[in-house]
Amino acid sequence: MPEPLITIAIEPSGRVSARGADTLAATLLRRAGFTEINDWHGLRHRMPLASSSDERVAVAGYAAQMLRAARYQVDIDPRLDPDPPQAPTPTDPLGRYSVGRAVLGLTDQVNAATTAGQAAAALDQILDPADGVLIRLQEALEAAAEKCNDFDADGSSFGLSDRFTVASEQLTQIGHDLDSAAFDFRALEPASAPEQPWEGSQQAQVATYDETAVTSAARATSPATRNTPASGRQGAAPDSTAAPSEPQPTRRAR
Repeated sequence: MPEPLITIAIEPSGRVSARGADTLAATLLRRAGFTEINDWHGLRHRMPLASSSDERVAVAGYAAQMLRAARYQVDIDPRLDPDPPQAPTPTDPLGRYSVGRAVLGLTDQVNAATTAGQAAAALDQILDPADGVLIRLQEALEAAAEKCNDFDADGSSFGLSDRFTVASEQLTQIGHDLDSAAFDFRALEPASAPEQPWEGSQQAQVATYDETAVTSAARATSPATRNTPASGRQGAAPDSTAAPSEPQPTRRAR
């Protein structure tokens, strides 16, 4: 059976109205700030026409959150929805747990990291002592322990308050234990080879160039000696451009 659909839209007059509500949805809409109207246009819920734009977003967004929590499908104008639901997952079909999904994204970053630095960047989002996920969770549990006492009318919430307090203190200790863990994780990155100073590197290049030049010069063969016979007299070869010598007369044997 499909979930009931509630439509929250902006009418041409600028007034925000909700349609499709049953008894439970009507109760939630009234709690959010809508007024029930039943006239010749049909049953619907509307916000006061004089509501400011901020009030319309706040009331309509709050109504959408309550309706989604009660497993209603909500088709709301994007201009009125400050916190649209995330894509559904098997464990969160209504997309209500956006904070847990954000932490899951950090887990995915750690799993997908190809370097220690990439993993450390994701871990820093969790372990930062001032703004990390861990310290924010500790603060939330500490606030819950205090709120137990605020909402307790007959003094029976001490056990629940103590459970939140103990959990908060445990997270505080975990934060102390992992205070420098992200930094230490980053240190697992292999150190790159130190670069030579520019001056020393230049001198080394010059020395290598000189040595190579000398060796090449020693091994080189002069163009003027390339055609000299191996058994010939050592020395400079005759110039190929010189005039040919006169033929010598042949001597007869006596």
